[in-house]
Amino acid sequence: MINYNELARCAKTASFKMATLNEDIRNNALQAIAKALQDNREAIFRENAEDMSKAEAEHLALPIINRLKFDEHKLQDILSGIESLLTLPDPLFKKLLERELDEGLTLVKTTCPIGVIGVIFESRPDALIQISTLCIKSGNCSILKGGSEAVRTNKILFETIKAAGLSAGLPENFITLVETRAGIDELIKCHESIDLLIPRGSNAFVQYIMANSKIPVMGHADGICHIYVDKAADFEKAASIIADAKAQYVAACNTVETLLVHQQIAKEFLPVLQKALKAKQVLIKGCKDTQKIIACEPADEEDFKTEYLDYIISVKLVNTIEEAIEHINRYGSHHTDCIITEDAAAAEQFMSFVDSAGVYQNCSTRFADGFRYGFGAEVGISTSKLHARGPVGLEGLVTYKYKLFGNGHIVSDYAEGKKSFHFKDK
Repeated sequence: MINYNELARCAKTASFKMATLNEDIRNNALQAIAKALQDNREAIFRENAEDMSKAEAEHLALPIINRLKFDEHKLQDILSGIESLLTLPDPLFKKLLERELDEGLTLVKTTCPIGVIGVIFESRPDALIQISTLCIKSGNCSILKGGSEAVRTNKILFETIKAAGLSAGLPENFITLVETRAGIDELIKCHESIDLLIPRGSNAFVQYIMANSKIPVMGHADGICHIYVDKAADFEKAASIIADAKAQYVAACNTVETLLVHQQIAKEFLPVLQKALKAKQVLIKGCKDTQKIIACEPADEEDFKTEYLDYIISVKLVNTIEEAIEHINRYGSHHTDCIITEDAAAAEQFMSFVDSAGVYQNCSTRFADGFRYGFGAEVGISTSKLHARGPVGLEGLVTYKYKLFGNGHIVSDYAEGKKSFHFKDK
């Protein structure tokens, strides 16, 4: 029987050594991992084909199957991510502050790893690679729990990454894979060894983790993203952006789920939209006012609370930009929301008042991604306001410590007025 407390303690012990490794060792490990993934590609694809066959035989939902697939295209994306990660500056040992408190008493604030990151994710085996490589670059150890539907793919990816990392000088237990579902309930109790949990899954799943663990949790529960088409929108631009945001990859959390359209342009714009979405085989569910203009399925209150992850979009007409903002802040998941407009003042109003991790003008919500932001990759997207927000890359995986250098200094001298602070920043 697996002792999960011991497993987490081993990762914690490894994290102390991991935190001291210089950039060259960490980068060499990333290069070794990229090569090992290339060399082992055919075996990885075979294991993934087995997982895919099983998922299809069990009639798993299409979004799950889409996320599960790991093919040449996904591999090349992953390798590009690692290559990008290698070019990024070292996030560790950065001096954020140097302040002389008094003569001979100097305070230095420097970046350091968080320690042990526990990530629980569903379906996507490519997430295992993204997470583990980001943790390596940022000097963290990782404990990973993937979904049972990807068990064979996750195992071979883990074995490939671990062997390559060890050969490059990373410590034993720099990466750990949990393969049983029972392990989740055990891991979330390991608050003495795991420093941060990042759950990636359904709303109910994320809420369960948050409610049942003392470990800090970072992430998001839903991806209910909106696009608001303002009265000053360019129709051709809007149709193209919406089609991409909805259909480019429907299984992602940054796809658009609800479209808000200004009443003033609805009669002209909705037929243009309908044509663009029909070409992508997207089903439109509209409010009563939308149904008066174009033929579509009815949308009710529940639709505006739904993350479809499918070729479905809900449409609602609004009378003002303020109404659009209010709807987004009420029904949205504070993930990524966009305004399509040529009016700079309207864009500024939207971006100031929409309370989301990402607020866009005239571009697809699908840009909400660590790789597309130039972060190398991401461990997930956070809708929290502490400690990281939006796509979480290297900066979200480091914290800081204060180092104080003295020469026999004692607090009594300052409390009794014998000495005083002069606080000089260097």
